[in-house]
This record gives sequence, C-alpha cells and structure tokens, in this order.
Amino acid sequence: MAERRIETSIEIDVAPARVWAILTDFAAMPSWNPFIKAISGNLVKGGRLSVQIAPPGKSAMRFKPTVLSVRPERELRWLGHVLFPGLFDGEHYFQLEPIDDGRTRFTQGEKFSGILVGLLGGTLSATLEGFAAMNKALKQRADRTGNV
Repeated sequence: MAERRIETSIEIDVAPARVWAILTDFAAMPSWNPFIKAISGNLVKGGRLSVQIAPPGKSAMRFKPTVLSVRPERELRWLGHVLFPGLFDGEHYFQLEPIDDGRTRFTQGEKFSGILVGLLGGTLSATLEGFAAMNKALKQRADRTGNV
C-alpha cells in the first residue's frame, strides 16, 4: 500500500496553552483559518468530527474522521477515510511543543495511505500549501491575542 507524509512547522510567540485554546475553539475557526473551514463534533478519543477543508485551488472537502488522540496543549490527532478504509486514508496531527521563553513550536502533518495515494499528488501539494497557510494564520491570531 502506498504512503506519503507531509508536514509543516512554525514557531509561535505564545505558550502552548494559548495555541491550544485557539486550535480547539471550533466555533471561531472559520473566522481566521484559510484551510480548515469548519470543525464540529466530540473532541474526545474515539469521538467523531465533521471537518471541512479547502486546499488552495481545490474544491472544499468534508469528511468525518475519528479522534485518535487528545492531549491538551500537546497533540490532537485524527484518522479519516475517503469512502472506505484502505482507499485513501489520512492520519492528521497537530503537535504543540513548548520552547524557550513561553513560545510554541506548532507542527501540522498528515500520513496518507491507501491505494489512491499515488494518484493524488496534486491534492497533496495543495494540502501542504493549506497547512502552511493555516500555520501562518494561527501564528497571526495568537500574536494578536497574546497569552490571555
């Protein structure tokens, strides 16, 4: 089975608690996030989410992943499928790492697997662009609101 990984990171000048608060405020996400247009559902391990993404230059997509990990101020991870498991699966993660002076290294990535992975290279490139745009927007929002 084919597999591809993409990942982006950014340093944000606020503590992980503030980054986590912004990341998990699903109601406010559409107002600042250029990539993830909507998230709803139960943010607990085993819970189901409804996620709508809009990779640059591509049509918006909605999927319903299962939450794999919720570690406040450290990690959020989910697993989604297109149609059925094994066709095109994505294990998405957000990681928050505290660094010096109350700052955070925010990493967003995804491991794609399944029989269609090799055919969707353009979508993966657009998704990587979307990750970078979201990371930048998250940093801007955190910098505006500070450690509150």
